Amino acid sequence: MHLVLMLVLTFTTGIVDAVGYLGLDRVFTGNMTGNVVVLGMALTGADDLPVVGPVLALLGFMGGAALGGRVLKRAGEPWSRVTGVLFGTVAVLCIGLAVVLLVVGEAPDPSVGLPVTTVLGLAMGLQAATARFIAVKDVTTVVVTSTITGLAADSLLGSGKAKASGGGSGRRLWAVVAILAGASVGAALLRWHTGAGLLLAGVLIALVTVVGHLHADGRRAAGEPVTA
Repeated sequence: MHLVLMLVLTFTTGIVDAVGYLGLDRVFTGNMTGNVVVLGMALTGADDLPVVGPVLALLGFMGGAALGGRVLKRAGEPWSRVTGVLFGTVAVLCIGLAVVLLVVGEAPDPSVGLPVTTVLGLAMGLQAATARFIAVKDVTTVVVTSTITGLAADSLLGSGKAKASGGGSGRRLWAVVAILAGASVGAALLRWHTGAGLLLAGVLIALVTVVGHLHADGRRAAGEPVTA
């Protein structure tokens, strides 16, 4: 169950990054590797790439991750009331930002776009820290570079370890497919409105929060450990 929920969150990250890059002046709010690369190129003046947006997204992401790490110091099980509150907070932030964008209209100016970028980065940092705490192997919900590396290196063309270990390849492949599908859906929804993707992402994160909470409660009631 935790694997499925983390894959859904990976899907939402694809949506959020599509909204950020295509709708908020080429800024990644979930994939900080891409953000750092964009910032590095922007600092040389290449192709009029943004500088302020990536910096704010990075700061927001780091702040959200730090906040998540601080709060999770009090959490015991991989999925607890604390993790549920953190995921719920991410859902509320995404839905709230979607409402803001739906109200202000398309292509918000920097006075709106930059705060949205910062808060969205914070939300994704919070989500990433919480997913890291739950620790579903090979599914970080925000990046797939290491996942693709493991998929290829452990495949039959590589070391063959995936087959010997019972197949981490499946979950790695699904993680890549999830973020790819999310980015496609996010890009498609931008044709309707900038806030549409964030609204869908927020609703899905809220569903993950509820399902995860119910699943954990069911395991506890049955006297079973709540593990990833």
